[in-house]
Amino acid sequence: MIPVIAQSDADIRRCLPAMLALRQHLTPEQAFEQIRFQQANEGFVLAFVPTEDPLEPAPAVVGYRTLTLLYSGKTIYIDDLSTLPSGRGKGYASALVDFVVEQARQSGCQCVSLDSGQNPARYDAHRLYLNKGFNITSHHFKLDL
Repeated sequence: MIPVIAQSDADIRRCLPAMLALRQHLTPEQAFEQIRFQQANEGFVLAFVPTEDPLEPAPAVVGYRTLTLLYSGKTIYIDDLSTLPSGRGKGYASALVDFVVEQARQSGCQCVSLDSGQNPARYDAHRLYLNKGFNITSHHFKLDL
């Protein structure tokens, strides 16, 4: 299972069901437009686990970008990592994390980071991150405007 970077509109649309499993507040069209905007303006990369049937939705996706931060240097930040409910427990998210970590190494990054919601629905994801060597290093604070 080798992840692929989504580049075409068709690729992005294949990713939407898995992305919307995590980002339920968005419609498919809102998510599509936001992804295209972030790709064009913010260096956002969307990668997915392909299926044999190119018309079938991707079972899992990851969205990330490269940032340079004072506290961590060159960093890949994972914005989104999501698997369709039918694809959970099959190693897709693990393969996507490994893919992003390898991209970070090849790009000369000092770290890979992400935020993850704190509730029981996220505990499987937390186990994955900890098993991959991630550490819990901070609390994330947010002020909605």
